[in-house]
Amino acid sequence: MTLSAGYDRIAFIASTGAEAQLALAQLTARYGNVDPAEADIIVALGGDGLMLQTLHRHMRSGKPIYGMHRGTVGFLMNEYSTHDLHARLNAARDTVIHPLLMRATDVHGTVHLHHAINEVSLFRQSAQAARLRILIDERERMAELVADGILVATPAGSTAYNLSAQGPILPINAALLALTPISAFRPRRWRGALLPNTAFVVIEVLEGDKRPVAAVADHDEARDVRRVEVMSDKSLEMRMLFDPGHSLEERILSEQFGY
Repeated sequence: MTLSAGYDRIAFIASTGAEAQLALAQLTARYGNVDPAEADIIVALGGDGLMLQTLHRHMRSGKPIYGMHRGTVGFLMNEYSTHDLHARLNAARDTVIHPLLMRATDVHGTVHLHHAINEVSLFRQSAQAARLRILIDERERMAELVADGILVATPAGSTAYNLSAQGPILPINAALLALTPISAFRPRRWRGALLPNTAFVVIEVLEGDKRPVAAVADHDEARDVRRVEVMSDKSLEMRMLFDPGHSLEERILSEQFGY
């Protein structure tokens, strides 16, 4: 076994599924398992949901994170194998991700601060469509959007909910954010916008008492919001590792060609 000079101490984190727990036992027996605080690298065993949880939990650690698919959806994961893991980690390629920061103010004036790796979304809370005003860099760009909601997606999140909402797929290294409406009613033909990742996005909720809106940063929710500010947080940098030939860049490019 060839040890990597950089990744000798591995912390394994697994989802609760039987497949992931079996992989955890196999890898721990072969490579050991240290506390994440003492590790050189964190290896996540599960699906994309676990990967997002792991990225959130260790967002400020600076430690690289390598995922192996032992869950349901595995877009953000590498293939699972117990063979020569140190060599795989040493050969893996970095993808650097900056999260979004959501600052949502609710009807009571309470401010909710949350980070999002995939997207920040606003959703209607009732049967009535939301009415939203959109400002970019403090300039009004749309006086009124009537829709089920709207989202701001990172390149890493552009193939997730953003794609389901007919938003564009962004190359992982693109200095862009996708602003995508969710079931827009008016303007009916508006498909969204591509923004520089330096943009300061403000979404104001109109008629919030009659048409309540919730804001969600990945899995953190604030209800009855009145104003949501979104920006890329350059102070935080996360490193995801992918096997050569199976990088996140390659997967996103493949998605654009439908395979």
